[in-house]
Amino acid sequence: MEPQRRPQRVLGVTGWKNSGKTTLVERLVGEFIRRGLTVSTIKHAHHDFDIDRPGADSHRHRQAGAREVAVVSNARFAIMHELAGAAEPDLIAILARMAPVDLVIVEGYKREPIPKIEARRRDARSQEPLAPTDPTIFAIAADHPAEDAAVPVLDLDDTEAIADLAAERLGLSAG
Repeated sequence: MEPQRRPQRVLGVTGWKNSGKTTLVERLVGEFIRRGLTVSTIKHAHHDFDIDRPGADSHRHRQAGAREVAVVSNARFAIMHELAGAAEPDLIAILARMAPVDLVIVEGYKREPIPKIEARRRDARSQEPLAPTDPTIFAIAADHPAEDAAVPVLDLDDTEAIADLAAERLGLSAG
């Protein structure tokens, strides 16, 4: 009998291109690990991406038609799964394939119904706020004042305060 798997705690970080999402995710991972939690991440790519390179053995396997290719070493492993025309899996399907951890931080997936923090920077591609039309956004992390925000606004560089608010919202405590 398999041990009972508790539901994953998931935190989304959303925002427009160049809003500081990746930097915020990177800092939050470090902060939550410092607090004794185990953390994994999921990054949604909006374009045709490839983590493999032409000429590599794994790339040659994929080009030959392998549906999945696992690359394994004594330091890490990766599994590349070719969709071969199938629909992109939703976030729930990806979460189900991941090993259990205390927290999964998700970058992107603007439309998923998960608790999210909206990242905002003056240099972002768009200044259109997401929070007013997304009830799952519970905070804004910005490098500038966010006028008329209906949710807490934190300094984009105050990782500890952002992590505190997220931990409170998600019911996280150190492992």
